[in-house]
Amino acid sequence: MVRPQDRKFVTADPDKCIGCVVCEYACSMVNENTFNPNKSRIRAMRIGPLVNLAVTCRKCEDPACVAACPRDALKQECDSGIIRVDENVCNGCGWCISACQFGAMNLHPDKKIAFTCNSCTDNETKEPQCVKWCPEEALSFVSAETLSQKYRQKAVKNLFQTAEATKPQ
Repeated sequence: MVRPQDRKFVTADPDKCIGCVVCEYACSMVNENTFNPNKSRIRAMRIGPLVNLAVTCRKCEDPACVAACPRDALKQECDSGIIRVDENVCNGCGWCISACQFGAMNLHPDKKIAFTCNSCTDNETKEPQCVKWCPEEALSFVSAETLSQKYRQKAVKNLFQTAEATKPQ
């Protein structure tokens, strides 16, 4: 059994993301067979004039979206952490959308049911196409453990640079 901290998810580097939405088009094409960002399971968000960030499911250990569903239409796969939506049970109430602290749940524009990132496991690619097609290499498919290590390294580098800059000459 895969530990929750070892589940892989798509994450974005805001220093690299330019908000081009290629990720949205790649996702909608591979999962919905159309170039339609409204049918994408990843969302490129503009946060202020210079910051962009792509948002998708983080495969939480105790997902609030699953707990919030009044119809038990959402289930989480144990090993992958992927949230599965039973299309025959979901009524599109949106409680899961409101509950997700990462903004990763969406309402399908045609089916009017919840949907979220499936890491492209429902198609023949078996790898997140948003990561593959990102022209700036801003997206990566990592585990929480790997992401934590990356942030620790960045923090130590920043501390070292700050210490060097404030060192008496």
